[in-house]
Amino acid sequence: MNKIAVKLKPRTVYLLDKYFTGESIDYKKLFAIITPIFVDQAFLIFMSLLNTAMISSAGVDAVSAVSMVDSLNIFLVNVFIAVATGGTVMVAQYKGSGNPEMVSKTATQAIMAVTLFSLLLSLLVITFHTPTLSLLFGKADPNVFQNARIYLIGSCLSYPLIAIFQAVTGALRGVGETKPCLNLSLLMNVTNTVLNILLITVFKMGIEGLVISTIIARLLGVAASLIYIVKYNETIRFTFRNALHIDMAILKKVMFIGLPFAAEQLFFNGGKLLTQTFIVQLGTLAMTSYAIANSIALLFQMGPNSLSIAIITVVGQCMGRRNIQDARKFILSLIGLGSVLFLIADMVLIPLFPLLIKMFNAPDEIIPTIFTLILISAIGHPLLWPVSFIMPSALRAAGDSNFTSIASLLSMWLLRVVLGYLLGITFGFGIIGVWTAMNIEWGMRTLIFSWRFKGKKWYAHKLV
Repeated sequence: MNKIAVKLKPRTVYLLDKYFTGESIDYKKLFAIITPIFVDQAFLIFMSLLNTAMISSAGVDAVSAVSMVDSLNIFLVNVFIAVATGGTVMVAQYKGSGNPEMVSKTATQAIMAVTLFSLLLSLLVITFHTPTLSLLFGKADPNVFQNARIYLIGSCLSYPLIAIFQAVTGALRGVGETKPCLNLSLLMNVTNTVLNILLITVFKMGIEGLVISTIIARLLGVAASLIYIVKYNETIRFTFRNALHIDMAILKKVMFIGLPFAAEQLFFNGGKLLTQTFIVQLGTLAMTSYAIANSIALLFQMGPNSLSIAIITVVGQCMGRRNIQDARKFILSLIGLGSVLFLIADMVLIPLFPLLIKMFNAPDEIIPTIFTLILISAIGHPLLWPVSFIMPSALRAAGDSNFTSIASLLSMWLLRVVLGYLLGITFGFGIIGVWTAMNIEWGMRTLIFSWRFKGKKWYAHKLV
C-alpha cells in the first residue's frame, strides 16, 4: 500500500488526497479503476487509427464506405451498449451497497437481455440492408455503395458478438474489475489488428478482409469473456442456467437506466448519421476528410473518454452508499482532470499532425481542411468536452437517466443537425461548417449539465 506513496512526492500525495480521495474510494483505488480503462481506450483508438490507415490503402472509395457504415454501426451498436450501461450502473450501485447476490443476478440478467436485443437487431438490419443504405447514402458513388453493402452485412453478423462482450465487460467495470476488461480487450483488438495487417495489407483483400478479421476477433473476444466469468470470476458468478431465467424485477431496474440511454443513443447517433448524409452531398473527398479527421480527433479524446467510462463505476458505487458528497467531489475532480488531459493532448499531438496525416495516404488537396477541423476540436475540447460527456455519464450513474437523455437529444437535433445543415449546406461552409456546429453543440451541453449538477434532482433517484 505504501509503494505508491514512497514513489510520489509529499506535495503530489497531498493533491491526490485532496482531489481524488473520499470516504468511499481513495485515489489509489480510483486510479486502479481508471488506468486499465485508459490503456484499453488508448489501444482501441490506436487500432482504429491503424485500421483506417490500412483500409485507406484500398483507396478513397473504401475509406468512404467504411466511414459511412461505421456511422450506421455506431448508431445501432450503441443501442445495446446503452442497455449494457444500465447493467453497469445497477451492478455498481449494488456493489456499493454491499449486496453480492444482487450484483450477480443483475449482471446475469443484463448479459442475457443485451444478447437477445442484439440478435434481433442483427437480423433486422441484414434483412433490410439495401433499402437502409439507399435511404441514407443513395447519392454515394456506385463503388462506395457496393463496398458499404459488404461491410454492413459483415458488421451485422458480428453485432451479437460485440454485444455479449460489452455486456460482460460492463458488468466487470460495475464491480470495479477493470483489469480483466483490459486483458480481454487487448486479446480481441490485437487479434483484429494482426488479422487486418495480414488480410488487408499483405493479401490485399480490402473490405472483405476487414469484415473477416472483425468477425474472427470478436468471436475470440466473446469466447474468452464467457470463459472468464464462468470459470474464473467469483464476483459475477455467471451461469448459463441462471441466464435463461428472466427476472422482471431486476430487468425493470436495468431498463430504467438503459432504455432512456438507448433512446438517446438512437436519436443522438441518428443525428450524427443524418449529418453524415449532408457530407455525402459534398462528395467523396469531403467524406474522406471527415473520416480521417474523426480518427485523429479520437486521439485527443483518449484520456477524457476513459474518464467518462470510469466515472460510471465511481459515482455508481458512491450512490450505492448514498454518499452524495463523495459523488460531487469525484465528478468535479474527474471533469477537471479531463480538461488537463485535453490540454496535454493538444500540446503533444498538434505538432505531430504532419506525421499522423502520412498514415492515411490522404490526397494533398484535403490535408489543409483536415488540419482546420483538428484545430477547431483542439480549441473546443478542453473547454467544452469534459462537462458535455463526463458529466452526463456521472448523472446517469446516479439514476438521472431521463434528464440526461432528453437534454442530449435536444442539443443534438437543434444544434448539431439543424445548425450543421445551415452552416454546411445552406450557407456553403461545407464540412468546416458541419464540424463547427458540433463544437457549438458541446457548448450547449456544457451549460445544460452544469445547471443540472448545481441542483439536487440528479441524486434524488434511489435505485437500490
